[in-house]
Amino acid sequence: MGLHTLRLATVPLTFSTFTSRLFLKPIPPNTLQTLGQFSRHVHPRKPFLVRAFSASPAAVQEIPPTQASDSSAARPQWKASIDFKWIRDNKEAVEINIKNRNSNADLGGVIELYENMVNLQKEVEGIREERNNVAKKMKGKLESSERERLVEEGKSLKESLVTVEEDLVKLQDELQQVARSIPNMTHPDVPVGGEDSSAIRKEVGSPREFSFPIKDHLQLGKDLDLIDFDSASEVSGSKFFYLKNEAVLLEMALLNWTLSEVMKKGFTPLTTPEIVRSSIVEKCGFQPRGDNTQVYSIDGTDQCLIGTAEIPVGGIHMDSILLESALPLKYIAFSHCFRTEAGAAGASTKGLYRVHQFSKAEMFVLCRPEDSETFHDELIQIEEDLFTSLGLHFKTLDMATADLGAPAYRKFDIEAWMPGLGRYGEISSASNCTDYQSRRLGIRYRPSEPVQTGSKKGKASLPATKFVHTLNATACAVPRMMVCLLENYQQDDGSVVIPEPLRPFMGGIEIIKPKLR
Repeated sequence: MGLHTLRLATVPLTFSTFTSRLFLKPIPPNTLQTLGQFSRHVHPRKPFLVRAFSASPAAVQEIPPTQASDSSAARPQWKASIDFKWIRDNKEAVEINIKNRNSNADLGGVIELYENMVNLQKEVEGIREERNNVAKKMKGKLESSERERLVEEGKSLKESLVTVEEDLVKLQDELQQVARSIPNMTHPDVPVGGEDSSAIRKEVGSPREFSFPIKDHLQLGKDLDLIDFDSASEVSGSKFFYLKNEAVLLEMALLNWTLSEVMKKGFTPLTTPEIVRSSIVEKCGFQPRGDNTQVYSIDGTDQCLIGTAEIPVGGIHMDSILLESALPLKYIAFSHCFRTEAGAAGASTKGLYRVHQFSKAEMFVLCRPEDSETFHDELIQIEEDLFTSLGLHFKTLDMATADLGAPAYRKFDIEAWMPGLGRYGEISSASNCTDYQSRRLGIRYRPSEPVQTGSKKGKASLPATKFVHTLNATACAVPRMMVCLLENYQQDDGSVVIPEPLRPFMGGIEIIKPKLR
């Protein structure tokens, strides 16, 4: 049965209902102040679009959506603003980057198609120039035979132009298709190699020493009546779960506490759609329908379930020109996430560590290019502060080239110690995607430079737009945080202590005790 044939009931969850369900203590004044600014930040495209120079303050400039035609069905649904000339002029650097990332991108094919396109564009321009020359000659006094010859020549040029323009469109489409596989460039300090080559950037704390036999989170979840995998397997299949009793409060507490802490840093809270168009997934750098895809696609539609809130948040300002004064835009988004986990197997995937559906709070930043590295440092610092507050032992890794994925220019992962599993496990990542996503999503900004006055009748011209840089970082992936908390805070009597920062959001519960049978 295709997923689209299921009757999926959607329950609208506004920010007000979300906070009323999650906040178990009064919202502090600084948080209320942030919420007061919410309406100015979440409306897509409208508030931050650059105003036309001669327009009233209420007027904004917006890029109209591309008009689809009946003949465009076989053409790419969208076009990225890829700098093909830069790729050609920096062929050696791009080639090394592709190799270091272990990418299968066809650089030679891209350059060949680009050069063919440039030549064809010149041919189109040449034919248009000839047509213009013929039109100019037709304006003069001519013998009838000469006029007839020019008419025939004009018809011939018109037919040639139509043919060459059609070839040009096909070539541009093919170039777009092939070029999408070229990954972002890489920060010069990123280690070259596979995951094992990743460098430790920072290490916090040390593994807890236990004086009793420890349990993993699966056993703790069963003994404390917190997690039910068996029933979920019957209802939904493997890698699904029910949370019960205090585990439900713990999920709400983790999300509520995380949102509160991150909002103090000036982030605007969002809840997002959890079904998006396939094109948005592609523009963010994911492959919704490729081999071993992590994306659930809905049969018979152009829609997918999201694997991360990065995708719908990235689409909020799609095809817009933002005001430089509005930057940076910093969001903290709550959503459920859905992943196929294709190819995942083995002990490293058991229990809550790798599941098909989970809750997550994701940070997302749009900023000026010169600020993106600073915000990357800010995002990883926020993550480290959150996990330090929870008393976790973890290490921050500067991920190697082959583990970056296509969009990331640089990526920091945090791996926390999970004593029950006997290993470190990834609990978050923070990526600087520079302009990789914005060139595909069409998100630009207008620099706040003095307006230039041209020589023609004092006509003013606005400064050229630039692409923003985008960054994303995990603030809280609930299942893996639960693995860490249950396994690190277990006691010899089988109970689990709640970390102090979460207790106000747990209704005062300080410890999860075994249930009386």
